[in-house]
Amino acid sequence: MTSDSRTHPPVIVVSDGTGASAERLVRSMIVQFGDPDVPLIRLPGAGTIEAIDHAADLAVQRQAMMVVHTILVPELRHRLIARCAEQGIVNIDFVGGLLDVLGQHLGPPDHFRPGLFRRLHHEYFQRVTAIDFAVRHDDGQRINHVDQAEMVLLGVSRTGKTPLSMFLAMQGWKVANVPLVPGVDPPVQLDRCDARRMVGLMITPDLLVEHRTHRESSLGTMPLRYAEYDRVFLEVENARAYFRKRRIPTVDVTNKPIEASAREVVSRVTRRLGVENLPGHEL
Repeated sequence: MTSDSRTHPPVIVVSDGTGASAERLVRSMIVQFGDPDVPLIRLPGAGTIEAIDHAADLAVQRQAMMVVHTILVPELRHRLIARCAEQGIVNIDFVGGLLDVLGQHLGPPDHFRPGLFRRLHHEYFQRVTAIDFAVRHDDGQRINHVDQAEMVLLGVSRTGKTPLSMFLAMQGWKVANVPLVPGVDPPVQLDRCDARRMVGLMITPDLLVEHRTHRESSLGTMPLRYAEYDRVFLEVENARAYFRKRRIPTVDVTNKPIEASAREVVSRVTRRLGVENLPGHEL
């Protein structure tokens, strides 16, 4: 299937919640047509008559292909449907029919509260979001967004940054980890990070040599002198100097179970941040 290079009229997504689910569904359908250039305009938090009228007016102004909506409150949903009908704009109601059928079996809803499921299950969604973040920001990936992390783990190769990141993500922390590479300056993007959220991982050279030797024998091809003691010792000392210069607190992971290292990392960060900045307080 060839991609359509034309720019099409926009699809406007309206929701009295975030609109994220509706946007994902629309995007997943658009790609079935070869991923054409269809702008999506998301209007979240449309919980008033004024917001609904603004959405309808915008659809007219932009000559929208359609209006897609997930409006829970019946009065607002019916208002948007009526406004679209007046202007001859196609509208797709993602929730009205489902609510009607459920209501036939379950009776009237107790309330119409956007985001209720997410609030009731916020710990689960927090973990899912954190794990996704940790995977996408592992080993220096997406370094331009490293300042969005709630924790940034730094360390030389084989200090256990990835497993520790994933363990912390399971607790709800959005963690990025960044390797310190010999002969290469640390990424300048780290300068934008909140220093209170950064933690350096340290390990004894002897154990690091052991870890690297094992990895070298497993993979076969590694950087020159990757597991030689002199090089490893210098890497560890350079990392220590960098942490000292940046005033980044450190955690020694030598022969520690991951749970103990994680507790120390959390302690370093929370002690510097304060309780009000812990994960979940924004939900």
